[in-house]
Amino acid sequence: MDRLVFIDATMREESRTRRIALPIISELSGRYDIETIRLDGAGFPVVDGRILHDRDCGIVPVEYADMSRRIAAADRIVIAAPFWDMSFPSALKVFFENMSLFHITFDSDDRQCYGLCRCSRVLYITTRGMDIHTGDPLEQATPYIRALSHLWGLGELYVVSAENLDYSTPEEVGRKIQAAITEGLEICRTF
Repeated sequence: MDRLVFIDATMREESRTRRIALPIISELSGRYDIETIRLDGAGFPVVDGRILHDRDCGIVPVEYADMSRRIAAADRIVIAAPFWDMSFPSALKVFFENMSLFHITFDSDDRQCYGLCRCSRVLYITTRGMDIHTGDPLEQATPYIRALSHLWGLGELYVVSAENLDYSTPEEVGRKIQAAITEGLEICRTF
């Protein structure tokens, strides 16, 4: 069975993003062996000068190298992260920095970096409280994930989002979340 890594960067149990992600992950579980990485409370450290020095000396925590290898070996990746401060929660950025390991998720030659991941499709699931759409210059999460996908050698990026939720009635929120689930389930057919 192919492998899927689900990166859950939702921070609240009642997360609207998680409400969209869970039925999609459930649908995909019939075709993929799924590993869930829950970032809330995971405590990945900020990559600072000390960590960079250790990396330069070939020192990387074994559990991070192992997790990075599992990500590099995944056939698919699903990321669930709400829209925070025009992007996504900092825990996700810190996680990406800890998983972005030379000779594991990417490498380089004399001229450029190139990806080592085998994943051919990435699904990014998000909710936005504001009326900001994917592709809007104010939305910086998707461009970052696209750039990281280039570095790591990940394939096509699909985005499912529900927007303007903070300024919608509870009924409208429910309809928008259901529409996002429906869109995600449609993507699952060929994902």
